[in-house]
Amino acid sequence: MTARRALVVRGGWEGHYPVAASELFLPHLRESGFDVAVEDSLEVYADASVMDGIDLIVQCWTMGEILADEMHGLRVAVESGAGLAGWHGGILDAFRGATDFQHIVGGQFVAHPGDTVAHEIVVRPERADHPVVAGLGPRIPLTSEQYWVQTDPLCDVLATTTHQPGPDTPWREPVTMPAVWTRRWGEGRVFACSAGHSLDDLRIPEIRALISRGLVWAARPGSDDEIS
Repeated sequence: MTARRALVVRGGWEGHYPVAASELFLPHLRESGFDVAVEDSLEVYADASVMDGIDLIVQCWTMGEILADEMHGLRVAVESGAGLAGWHGGILDAFRGATDFQHIVGGQFVAHPGDTVAHEIVVRPERADHPVVAGLGPRIPLTSEQYWVQTDPLCDVLATTTHQPGPDTPWREPVTMPAVWTRRWGEGRVFACSAGHSLDDLRIPEIRALISRGLVWAARPGSDDEIS
């Protein structure tokens, strides 16, 4: 059987440790049967000779700018069946001016009220059997950045997080929003997780597990894989 090909694209703002963070997941990808290539430039997205053979794109690139030909190549790859997956700023705070990218991902970071907040990632009971979150719930506690994201209704929300109001917040009631979701885009599949600000966050067993599963879920299915 020919191994599926995963492309890890990492860079952007160094505060999210793009190299060290992505390295945490490379062994899992290889153990899951992927040939893994790593790129430290967005230029690869514009190279059709590379992108045509990719089954999974793992992006760990916070902020920055993406050029039109790079965005075009990424969009074509996903719509043609390559998976797109990532966590925290690497996918949800990438390319703030690129609405085409946000359209594919289905969500965008807009704030993290407070730098360190005790909160929970709560698995939605009706999605608790999804392979990305099965057996991990129902609640995953962490103390870190809590992303406030804006999403669209195409997202299949697997888990949520709730921002609690405080005396100095402009909102006055709890606000629950997506924290983990998947979606279909053309022939491709997309996975996003809002947690994962620090390396310590990514080492939390439940966070590590759901991201690891999400990466594999998003990949173009192999001949022996079940579609779910």
